[in-house]
Amino acid sequence: MSSESPTSGFVAFVGAGPGDPDLLTLRGAELLAKADAVVLDHESLRPLLRHCRQGVEVLDGGAGWVAQAAAGKRVVRLCEGDPMLFSSITEEAAACAAAEVDFEIVPGVPPATAVLAYAGIPPATAVPEFRIVDAAQEQDWAAHATCPGTLVVYNGLDQAVAIGKTLVAHGKPDTTPVAVSASGTTTEQHTVVSTLGRLQADLKHAALGEPALIVVGEAVGQRERLSWFETKPLFGWRVLVPRTKEQAAGLSEQLRSYGAVPEEVPTISVEPPRTPQQMDRAIKGLVTGRYEWVAFTSANAVKAIREKFEEYGLDARAFAGLKVAAVGEATARALVEFGVKPDLLPTGEQSSEGLLAEWPPYDSMLDPINRVLLPRADIATDTLIAGLTELGWECDDVTAYRTVRAAPPPAPIREAIKGGGFDAVLFTSSSTVRNLVGIAGKPHNVTVIAVIGPQTAKTAEEFGLRVDVMADKPSASALAAALAEYGQKRRQAALAAGDVPRRPSQTRRRKRGAL
Repeated sequence: MSSESPTSGFVAFVGAGPGDPDLLTLRGAELLAKADAVVLDHESLRPLLRHCRQGVEVLDGGAGWVAQAAAGKRVVRLCEGDPMLFSSITEEAAACAAAEVDFEIVPGVPPATAVLAYAGIPPATAVPEFRIVDAAQEQDWAAHATCPGTLVVYNGLDQAVAIGKTLVAHGKPDTTPVAVSASGTTTEQHTVVSTLGRLQADLKHAALGEPALIVVGEAVGQRERLSWFETKPLFGWRVLVPRTKEQAAGLSEQLRSYGAVPEEVPTISVEPPRTPQQMDRAIKGLVTGRYEWVAFTSANAVKAIREKFEEYGLDARAFAGLKVAAVGEATARALVEFGVKPDLLPTGEQSSEGLLAEWPPYDSMLDPINRVLLPRADIATDTLIAGLTELGWECDDVTAYRTVRAAPPPAPIREAIKGGGFDAVLFTSSSTVRNLVGIAGKPHNVTVIAVIGPQTAKTAEEFGLRVDVMADKPSASALAAALAEYGQKRRQAALAAGDVPRRPSQTRRRKRGAL
């Protein structure tokens, strides 16, 4: 079939890879974007629906989808791994042929190579033989015992110990390295490294489940040097991100890069002020020269002013002759995107206190106007106003936006928060602390509490929370990086003590027993 979509119905058997949704091929993503219906018989493949257009029909694995293709629909049949490797799609493709339905088979990344790559095991080393077998089918293990290279076994977890013993009985040394990797390429991946002689003992308490791969051969010895995925600083950590939906996306992506599993739980939404008159007067004053300075304490404040400017047909040129201050780098970036370069940005602590430390006092000889515009949230603290007043400035504190508490999250999320199901929670403002506790309860004492700055830390402590991590500057990116550094130090300390690194949520039973 050509790469152009036919006008009549067709079926595309698309390999979805071994688990990581980002391993989907470009061709697979292209076909999903054009699909009228997607056959989805494994819930683990549901994240791939993000490539589909709105309103796509999702079907189970029944046979009716062939008839839909015959009726003219473009159907994508998602297949785990590679459709042509240990798959039953040959019968389904034959059914398409019998119904005279065009079909295409799109290769996927096979677990045999992907899972090994994510586990840090090169499949072909000095002995370039790479043998893949399916334990669900009858095998001649005596013949496999003589494999001089790497042996990869699909669907063999339940038989792993028996397979190991059989390989040893037929001549494989019991010192041969072996690895069993479950849930490969996902943040649930867990790899047990052993030898054929010790495999039974090492698997006994590992609690592994399918899908899993067994890897036998000297290549396993490279894992200690090449492991990169399971050694990420926050690998497998379930991290709560209580922010607005708009703000959470970039932070979640950064957390994923550290190996974490972010869960976005909106606790606040940003809305316009109830009455616009105050903002209208502020914009008029800004244009007519009422202010010497405009101080922005958040990117949301920049967004609010920008939207008001657009409403009045203004742009960044209206800031000509004004001095502009930004509380931190995230706010400064929002200003630059608007076309405004800040004149004042804290070089030290990025907070109201840090901004005040560098704000010049009012000087009637140098400053023709002594007034500062502060477009802020309705719940902003008075620290900046008090400090500027002491420096001789007069402040117009204007409500640019409101923060409104969101509805409580679903019951399983609330239970995980209070029961220690999350490994960490990131608080990016005092309001996220208050709102999360208000709608979902206090995080469990084993949960790592990470805060964006001193004021947020103070609020967290007022609610009885132990602050474990604080960003070195008040930005969401710096906060995520600080949590990653904490996780890395925790991991290194466990390894130095000869222990297996454990996530905070995995310690809750032990800690409760110690109380």
